Amino acid sequence: MTDRLIPALRVLLATVWAGSLWTVGYLVAPTLFATLDDRTLAGSIAGSLFHVEAWVSVACGLSLLVLLMGNHRFERRRSCLVLVVLMLVCVSVGYFGLQPFMAELRALAAASGGVMDEATRSRFGVLHGVASVIYLVQSVLAVGLVLRVR
Repeated sequence: MTDRLIPALRVLLATVWAGSLWTVGYLVAPTLFATLDDRTLAGSIAGSLFHVEAWVSVACGLSLLVLLMGNHRFERRRSCLVLVVLMLVCVSVGYFGLQPFMAELRALAAASGGVMDEATRSRFGVLHGVASVIYLVQSVLAVGLVLRVR
């Protein structure tokens, strides 16, 4: 039974991880900004969703590492391990590394009436751009993971 259960769990975890990345980042967040007139509210909701997504990524990634480390017969094990580690690095840097700086800039803006000055807006834009590129890289790596983990 475990001969079929472990591969099925690998595929399920990779699919949940990739699907959640794609859904939050490329469907839900853009839809929030397209439909809500209040960009601050849209950003707040998107931020909450990305927070949950970051923890989904950690849970799926660590679970996949456990499943992959224990399976020495899986022929694509090494490439899957590399993909999982790279994706975990992306979420670590992109969310847990950059997000606190972005939150600090948002807090500064909130303290000054909700408006960012030009320098703060510029810094926020750079951090947001870097985080977006990292998220895109993680999303592309997820394609490779889904294709390799089967």
